[in-house]
Formats: sequence, structure tokens, C-alpha cells
Amino acid sequence: MKTIYSIIFLALYCVGFSQTAQLASANKKYDKYSYVDAIEIYEKVADKGYKSAELFKRLGNAYYFNGEIDKASKWYSDLFALNEEVEPEYYFRYSQCLKAQEKYDEANKYLAKFNSLTNDSRGEKYSKNKDYLRDIESNSGKYTVEETNLNTEFSDFGPSFFGNFIVFSSSREDGAVSSKINKWTNQNNRDLYVAEMQDSKNFSEAKNLSDEINTKFNESTPVFTNDGKTVYFTRNNFNDGKKGKDEDKSTLLKIYKAELVEGKWDNITELPFNSDEYSCAHPSLSSDEKTMYFASNMPGGLGSSDIYKVTINNGSFGSPENLGNTINTEGRDTFPFITEDNTLYFASDGQLGLGGLDIFESKFTDGNFQKPINLAKPINSSMDDFAFIINKDKIGYFSSNRDGGKGFDDIYTFSVCQQKLKGLISDIDTNEILPGSKVELFDEDMNKIDETTANEAAEYYFENVDCNSKYIVRASKEDYDTNEQQVATPKENGETELNIALKRNKFPVTEGTDLAKIFDISIIYFDLDKWNIRPDAAKDLQKIVEVMKDYPNMHVNIRSHTDSRQTHRYNEILSDRRAKSTLEFMVKNGIERERLTAKGYGETELVNGCSDGVPCSEEEHQKNRRSEFIVMKMD
Repeated sequence: MKTIYSIIFLALYCVGFSQTAQLASANKKYDKYSYVDAIEIYEKVADKGYKSAELFKRLGNAYYFNGEIDKASKWYSDLFALNEEVEPEYYFRYSQCLKAQEKYDEANKYLAKFNSLTNDSRGEKYSKNKDYLRDIESNSGKYTVEETNLNTEFSDFGPSFFGNFIVFSSSREDGAVSSKINKWTNQNNRDLYVAEMQDSKNFSEAKNLSDEINTKFNESTPVFTNDGKTVYFTRNNFNDGKKGKDEDKSTLLKIYKAELVEGKWDNITELPFNSDEYSCAHPSLSSDEKTMYFASNMPGGLGSSDIYKVTINNGSFGSPENLGNTINTEGRDTFPFITEDNTLYFASDGQLGLGGLDIFESKFTDGNFQKPINLAKPINSSMDDFAFIINKDKIGYFSSNRDGGKGFDDIYTFSVCQQKLKGLISDIDTNEILPGSKVELFDEDMNKIDETTANEAAEYYFENVDCNSKYIVRASKEDYDTNEQQVATPKENGETELNIALKRNKFPVTEGTDLAKIFDISIIYFDLDKWNIRPDAAKDLQKIVEVMKDYPNMHVNIRSHTDSRQTHRYNEILSDRRAKSTLEFMVKNGIERERLTAKGYGETELVNGCSDGVPCSEEEHQKNRRSEFIVMKMD
């Protein structure tokens, strides 16, 4: 990302042999952020064999801050080859450079060294999760990425939705307000352009947005109000023909506001929390337009740039509030974007990532932003990925200087891999469907995402859940125990089914009810020709015991039946002994004897025609071997 660091908080400047004279000239250009010119001189000196830690630092930094972190790697490598003591930050920067070349094992060694030298959260995050690359890889594949036709050989980045249009920043020459060359990037200063969307990746020819908004300085990262009549945007400290500077004569960044008046952008003013002494940039509005999120290096922050929020009340602004160390690090945290459900997306090199700036997602739950999640591949790459936006239709864009692009920074569109999560809610014992059940969806950290009610067929649906993700589904219904089940969605579009069965804890019991049917107990099993209670029978009987404990006035008649095989007399005696053995078990387990009666009916109440001499299958005989627990009285 060759231009992004100029947008993240440093100003742009216009600037001016012996080896000493060359270095002095280069240092002046470097100090004024004219990195392209400084690099040219420094490399000439280095090519002549001159070596010093200061030279290699500045060459590495010039490439690093210009977004060419892969090229910075050579000079940081030469710096460490000198075996001189350097500031810990260079270990971090070199690790980022190595990531840009996908040399992750070596990068992690320098990150570990950085951690050993500092109390910096960037190093601590690595020490607490050395398998972060595996986590990123397992989280990859949720998006499909394509290049848009907005891109040119120049820098194109930072798109924003504007109705059916996209507004973005570009250093292209066609349509530019000014041909002023940026000494940092050796390209035109950036203007805002607008293009109409034809589909997600194809747009009409881009036009300059406004001669009133665009100037000879840089404009970028606009955000529009819902009615399209107000825009907030980033610009160098310049308004009404006047350029503002800090005490070091630097022209920093500010957030401005413009209003659409009779088809033209007018009333351009800077926001009150701006300052000549620090930068504010990259505004994003909450859906109710009562909160603005932005990036700044104002005093009191945690790192090179932090993300802040500020309240908006009828056009007036409160005091900016730092989002804190869940979001912000000692590195660069920037380009915030807030969705309708208050999910925050932002770019950071301080969180664990693949290299350069990576894009992260933070859910808003219980009044707080949660631990950021790396969006993984293919959204993120080993280079700079930033300026992520997405609308309610799941159409989204981001910017990147990854390999294979058309220009210095390019705009990419992405589609979200989506799954439909569906299932059936039923009774675990009877398989009865349970319409009206409440079904809730949580992410793997138990942050609630959605809820629904099972329809008349007891089916539930959650549309558009993420692919390659873990979820927890909770089903509940009156008179049933709540049940939670985990499900993992695959990496491709489609449907995932998760059926959930609930256990009844209260029962609709009246006189004449057969408790065996409620609990789906077809038979209390005994060993052949025996009547002692087997362990598997005890498990079923315990269900009856627990219900009778819940209903202390319930009286139950225990009835035991056999099939027609063996003699009538034998079957009557055996079934009676089994019924009475069942009664004794229930008394032993806490049911008063006077609430129970028991009788064996032998083969006298067959439920089918399988009487003596009639040929029947084992399945047909089984239907006659049954146990019944008939409720005789409830009061």
C-alpha cells in the first residue's frame, strides 16, 4: 500500500556532492516525508558501499512508511547484519517485512525477540497465541474476492457507499483538480471520485466528485449521511485557501463536513475536535448518525494511531473517546467502519495478522466491543489490507496493495460465503414435533446473534450464517428442559441441518393416562422366566418414580402383559409377579405403597390377533408384551 501511510497521519511536503552532502540532502527530504526522493539518494550512497545503522534505518523506514514493506526488508536485514544495538521497534518492523514475504517462521522469531525487549501488547499477543497463523488459516475461506474495474495504475482506495454510487479516493490524473505531485509517493495528490454501480465489480466511468471538495491537497475516505445531503471526509489541513501547520511545519490531516446545496457541495467546515497539532481521519457513522468513529494520533492514545468515537447531537460534537486496549494497540489501528448492528471493522498492524495492515472484526455485545477477529484469507494478505465496508445486502469492498493488482492500491469487492442453518425441534422421548419452540443462535463465544420461533412444522431457519464457522444453537419450550448444541458450517455455500430434541420436565397428566406412553416405555424388561428388576428396566422405572414425586396425589395401577406363548396359567402368574416386583421397586425408591396397585394380566388383553395357534412374527408378539402405568387418581 504505497500511499496509505501518507493518509494515516503524516503530511505532505514540497522540497530541495560529496557523500556527506548527499546524506544531508537525503536527511532533509526524509525529515519532510519526501520518501521517494530520499530513497533515491540514500540508495546511491549505499550502492557506493557506505554502511551505517542510521542509513539502513532510514532506508528501511522510507520504504516501510511508504507501504513498500517487502522492499524495506532488505535494509532492515542489512541493519541487523551490523550486529549493533537497535531500538526494539525495528524488530517489530522487520517481522512485518518478513511476513510481507510470507517468511512467517523467521518473522515470528523477530516478534518473539521484540516481546522479550518490551512490555508491548503487540508482543504479548504473540506470546499468548503462538499458533495464531493456524487460527487464521482455519478461519479462512469465508469470502470470495474479485478486483473491480475502478482500479488504475495509480492509487485507488477507500470506497464509500453513496446510494447506487461508490465514492473513492484516487491519485489518477484524468479528472484531477490539480497536477500537484506528492513528494511522498511521486503521484498526484488524491481527489474524491464517484462512479455508478452496474454490478458489484463493474462501475461507470469515474468522475471527479466535486470541485468544491477536491483541492490541490489530498482528500479521502468519505462517509455520507443516510439522506445523502451531508458528507464527512478526510483532507490535509487546508480550507478557504489557507494551509494549517503544526509546530514542526507539517500539514496534518483533518475531518471536514460538507453539505449538498442545490446540487453542489458547499458549507465546507472542519470538525471541532480537529487540531493543527495532530491528525484526525477516516470517519464512519453509526446507522442512527449519533456516533462517529474515526482514527487519530491525538495525545493520550495507545499507539501510532488509535480509533476513537464521538457523539453527535443535532450537529454538535462531544469529546472524542478512545475505544481502549481491546481495539487499540501500540501500532496502527485505523480505517474504522461501523455496521447497522454495531459490528466494528478496522485495519491494524498491532493485532496478530498476516503482514502489513490486516482487517479485523469486533462484535458489540453487552455494551462493549469484543476481542477482534482477523478476517483471514482471502480478505487479508501478507501486504496492506484496509478500508473495509459492507452494506446490509452483504455487498462489500476493501482496499489492498497485494500482489497481482493493477496499481499502487486497488479496490476489491467481496461476497460472503453464506449458509442457511435449519432444523427440527422435537420431543426426545416421543419424537413429537414441538412448534412454537424458541430457538437462539450464538457464536462460539456465546455472543447472541439472532433468535426465531419454530414454525407450525416445528422447523427453524437462520438465513445467511457464515461459512466455516462454529455456532451454538439453543432451543427452549415451556415444560421442557433447554438444550444447546454446537454446529460447524462448511466452507462452501449451502445448507446445514441441526435437529434438536428436548426433554419434557412437566407432563399433561389426567386420570386414565398411561405414563408408559408418555415416556415411550413399551415394556419393562425382565430376564427369561424371571421377575427381578434389570438395570435397564430400573432406568425406565425411575422416570415413572420422578413423575409421581412431582404429583404427590397421583395413584397408579401397574399392569403387566405377556404374549400368548406358554400356558394361560403360566403367563398369568409370571406377569403378576413382574407387576408386583415393579411395585416393590417403586416403593423402595420413594413412592408410598398406598399410591400403587399392581396386577398381571397374562395373555388376556392381547392388542392383536396373536392368540394360541395363530402364526405371528416376533414383532407382532412383542406388541403384546407390554407394561402399563395407568393413572387412577390425581387428587
